Amino acid sequence: MLKYIAKRLLHLAGILVAVSFLTFLLMYLAPGDAAVKKLNAQGIAVSAEVLEKTRADMGLDRPFLVQYGDWAFRVLHGDLGASYKDGMSVAGKLGKAVGYTAVLALGSLALALLVSLPLALLTALKKDSLPDYLLRFLSFVANSLPNFLISVLLMYFLCVKAKLLPVVAEKNLKGLLLPAAALAIPMMGRFLRQFRAEILEQLGKDYVSAARARGVKARYILFRNVLHNASISILTIVGLSVGTLFGGSVVIETVFRWPGLGKLAMDAITNRDYPVLQGFVLFSAAVYVLVNLLTDIAYHRIDPRVRQE
Repeated sequence: MLKYIAKRLLHLAGILVAVSFLTFLLMYLAPGDAAVKKLNAQGIAVSAEVLEKTRADMGLDRPFLVQYGDWAFRVLHGDLGASYKDGMSVAGKLGKAVGYTAVLALGSLALALLVSLPLALLTALKKDSLPDYLLRFLSFVANSLPNFLISVLLMYFLCVKAKLLPVVAEKNLKGLLLPAAALAIPMMGRFLRQFRAEILEQLGKDYVSAARARGVKARYILFRNVLHNASISILTIVGLSVGTLFGGSVVIETVFRWPGLGKLAMDAITNRDYPVLQGFVLFSAAVYVLVNLLTDIAYHRIDPRVRQE
């Protein structure tokens, strides 16, 4: 297992290097002068002398590969640079925002699982019945609606009409409910269809028929065998969703003004704050690959048939 983990970590390190290089290259090729953006953000008059000195201080007068090497060296030592907008540490900004995104991501994931898994069991056991058709239709609708539209609908009905929740998310459980629901609803639709398909596949296996022929209780077969054997696929779906949530909550956090990584990234894009944006992309990639590694390790714990490649 340790050898497998070490090999995967080397692969993941290569992925992070590639992501960091492409991110830095895109920021380098982006239109406009980063020094001018920094001076404008800090309210400093731009003159030829000031601009030249600022570019030298920022290292922008050096070749691209030298700039990337210097940035990568500082990143390896935990220094992600400073924000162009306010001069604050990028690592500090990410550290303040990551907790809010983690709470939002895990809360929405828990909500999606609590709703979709029981409904997937119901639709699988009641295949081709009216509840099955209805829930499959609703899951299709939920999975098709974009996050921003779901957010607007929730805000209109629950905030404007019913006045049950605040429009702008507060930093508490009440403020978390709406953005978590907006993230969870599309996941519910996707999870329900995928979980249902996997459960139906397991129910059609020979071991289920053999267990029923031996008189094993249906509840025991379902919860002890079917769900256990379906857990590999379910774990894959959940693992991918966790990685996506950390980097894909930009729209939701912006709409509800939730102070997480997504809102930080959107503000960085608006202000052309490239160091913050680079830090966000690198951190999101690291979370994504780490979650994939943990998912693969969990495979070995759940299913001994899974072997190292």
